Amino acid sequence: MAPPLSKEELERYDRQIMIHNWGKGGQLKLKSAKVVIAGAGGLGNPASIYLAAAGVGRILNIDNDVYELSNLNRQILGWQNDIGRPKVEAAKEKLRALNPDIEVEAVNTEITAENVCDLIRGSDVVVDAMDNWKTRFDLNSGCVECRIPLVHAGIHGLSGQITTIVPGEGPCLLCIIPRTPPEIRPFPVLGATPGLFAMLQTMEVIKLILGLGKPLVGRLLLFSGEDMSFNVVQVSRNPECPVCGELRS
Repeated sequence: MAPPLSKEELERYDRQIMIHNWGKGGQLKLKSAKVVIAGAGGLGNPASIYLAAAGVGRILNIDNDVYELSNLNRQILGWQNDIGRPKVEAAKEKLRALNPDIEVEAVNTEITAENVCDLIRGSDVVVDAMDNWKTRFDLNSGCVECRIPLVHAGIHGLSGQITTIVPGEGPCLLCIIPRTPPEIRPFPVLGATPGLFAMLQTMEVIKLILGLGKPLVGRLLLFSGEDMSFNVVQVSRNPECPVCGELRS
């Protein structure tokens, strides 16, 4: 358990502590939590900012890329003078400046099927902020194996989707998307699109940690920015799923 909230922390988090069913106890849960953010790009950057601002005690950012000029329309922790720097190092620097009361760890490596469990073990929630399906499915398998909730989001242009995977309680990513979509590189993206979905991921992460509200387990939220439409569809576990089919709650 984390130490009691300091006077400064009580002031910093005052507005969210006021939320119904949050309180000081909820803030202490956030302070004690560890969240892994897989990917330091368009989704991972804003998710990191808002989780840090909310007071998540430990944030672990994983990415093996460096900032390029073409990233800067959406990857908001990368600034002009960060071009060429490892994304996780530049992000760590700014997140610690935003909130010095939290711990931020930068892991400059590629996530693979072989190392995923070692990277996420001990975390409370994993944020899928990746930009390729292979790594997303490796994360999904690792989270199911380690029984760690995974908040998935994916975007393209002005559209995207989000769901929350709680192993044993709802479908995993492979249940929902049984056939690997084609990898498109580069793909079009307006910066506001991953920004929107990163905010939704942040809400889901905090809800899971606090036990607040109803996460998107068994539901897939779809958004189209072209007509500003939100739709939620029910999704179910596949009893024959090779990843989670034999898992019990």
